[in-house]
Amino acid sequence: MKELKILHYDPDFLVINKPGGLLAVPGRGINKQDCVVNRAKTLFPGCMEQPAVHRLDMATSGIMLLARNSRSHRRLSRQFESRQVRKEYLAIVDGVITKKQGSIELAFRLDPDNRPHQIYDPLHGKTGLTHWEKLESTQGKTLIRFTPVTGRTHQLRLHASHPKGLGVPIVGDFLYGNAEDGATMFLHASRLFFLHPENGKGLEFNSSPPWLPMVQ
Repeated sequence: MKELKILHYDPDFLVINKPGGLLAVPGRGINKQDCVVNRAKTLFPGCMEQPAVHRLDMATSGIMLLARNSRSHRRLSRQFESRQVRKEYLAIVDGVITKKQGSIELAFRLDPDNRPHQIYDPLHGKTGLTHWEKLESTQGKTLIRFTPVTGRTHQLRLHASHPKGLGVPIVGDFLYGNAEDGATMFLHASRLFFLHPENGKGLEFNSSPPWLPMVQ
């Protein structure tokens, strides 16, 4: 079993370091019940039934925030909706990026014939905005820091892979790249800033991905 690390616990919330390959929330079927949410509820009895304030893709690792009660869930969710929460991700993309930094703004939506794949659709899609910065390039790969402004499904994966974005997929991405299903995807939620749901104090948590220093 992949280990679930607790970065911080508070009477009102939990900050989890999610391993890649573990579901964030339970899926359909008995074989999709092992997830961050159910493990957290086992570790912290009395936690609310649906504690996830946001989600990470199963293949994505890193920081995830859970509320322990409905009042905190409501207040934290409002912070995400009003974009008070600041998030950063680290990723290794499968190609050399020559630019130093930039922004990607693309509209996309679910492809109902190929769930959960998202497709570019400037007419009917919802716009996602991501700022990015190149950190390092080696051996035909580039380490990127992503700062998403919006939180669309698969936003970073699509913004990396699409020709109108970086034009190269995240290493290990089996949906938008050429990796095999179940491969390690090099996308990690590395920083999360939010306000304490009770006292309003700014809180920041950081997590280094298991594949740094950069994979050669």
